[in-house]
Amino acid sequence: MGRVTARRQVLRVRDGVAGHRPDTLVVEEPLEIRVMGEPLAVTMRTPGDDFPLAAGFLLSEGVVTSAKQIQSIAYCAGAVEDGSNTYNVLDVRLAEGVPVPGPELRRHVYTSSSCGLCGKASLEAVHTTAHWELPPPADSYRLSPALLSSLPDRLRERQRVFERTGGLHAAALFTPEGRLVDLREDVGRHNAVDKLLGQALLDGQLPLRDSVLLVSGRASFELAQKAVMASVPTLAAVSAPSSLAVDLAEEAGLTLVAFLRGTSMNVYAGAERVALDG
Repeated sequence: MGRVTARRQVLRVRDGVAGHRPDTLVVEEPLEIRVMGEPLAVTMRTPGDDFPLAAGFLLSEGVVTSAKQIQSIAYCAGAVEDGSNTYNVLDVRLAEGVPVPGPELRRHVYTSSSCGLCGKASLEAVHTTAHWELPPPADSYRLSPALLSSLPDRLRERQRVFERTGGLHAAALFTPEGRLVDLREDVGRHNAVDKLLGQALLDGQLPLRDSVLLVSGRASFELAQKAVMASVPTLAAVSAPSSLAVDLAEEAGLTLVAFLRGTSMNVYAGAERVALDG
């Protein structure tokens, strides 16, 4: 697993009996993303899939919409005093003619839940920067509750690092027929989604209008935003949504399913894509 996991000694107490034993932990390290040599963002992530993570972040922020707009992504050497490469800093070189992000993006205008923007400004920011509109429900697929209910188990079956650590979020893309297309794990929910959508961008698969995005945790505004920016019609979450995520889903035409557990679920927006029996 490389730097994805780490071993630490712990004092384990079970039924009043204590003993020392090794435990496997998920690694968390900072990644600084630079664009054209200028620092843009720092995110705490699980090492691995760093290039897709950077591409997905830039997609979410409306900086790029295709792999052709990225000239190169490379790690920066000399990140520590001895000049060795920590693989915690990378630089994205944009293709000629692609606008470089301005200082307003460095302040994380609408991606951070603590950014201080009101809901209206956050929603308008997504509408302003989204490159594609979501397909109308009439021109989109429909999902049965039975198919939606089956997705979390399929996700968990492929979470290899989670099985060892219990400390990772996951995001996966499925076809409307329930086939798992891709999955990414990370200590951060938003990073897992960026890695997933960033890989799709680098592979030339956007817009993802025939996809379902499933996340292992809650559905926050920023995850709904990322789905909209990649033109994913359905976001499903195992846990709860936020109010602003529901607002964005309603305005953008995104189907938002949450509390997806067993055969139960709540559809908060875009119920037209859910095919109910009878």
